[in-house]
Amino acid sequence: MLSVEIFLIALGLAMDAFAVSIVSGATMKKLEIRKAFKMALFFGGFQTFMPVIGWLAGIGMKSFIYGWDHWIAFGLLMFVGGKMIYEAAAMEEEQGDKSCPFDTGALFMLAVATSIDALAVGVTFSVLNVSIILPVLVIGLVTFALSVAGVRIGVRGGHLFEKKIEIFGGLILIAIGLKILLV
Repeated sequence: MLSVEIFLIALGLAMDAFAVSIVSGATMKKLEIRKAFKMALFFGGFQTFMPVIGWLAGIGMKSFIYGWDHWIAFGLLMFVGGKMIYEAAAMEEEQGDKSCPFDTGALFMLAVATSIDALAVGVTFSVLNVSIILPVLVIGLVTFALSVAGVRIGVRGGHLFEKKIEIFGGLILIAIGLKILLV
């Protein structure tokens, strides 16, 4: 897999965390860099390890899915990308949410929720015989950087971009899925 494809996958996967970071940053009156880095560590860490879990699961199932691997990769990426687009279209404004998105418990739940897609992408990497080391490092670093940036944008009033970011990430994953199927 090309480095540019890995970067685009990382960018697509990071969009959930980026959108949540923007919304979370909007709950702050001024930027608290410690909280931004805490969120970025949770999101980047989970986005790093979930593909590894998916990759290991995919390796274990490889003999059963040989010959169907490109269809499976295509299907998973289409599903994840489509889900992101659907969720963005169905997204409603949160009103009256008094929970703090920077509490450790909330961060744990948000990190799991935003990294489930990365688990499916890890399975995709295994069926395509992609070494997992470079992709997970890129995915983790891109997610970390975009999470910090998202909190900063949110502090400055970033509610306007949330849906567009999710749709963009979904379209990237669908395009990569189509490329895998057609090439």
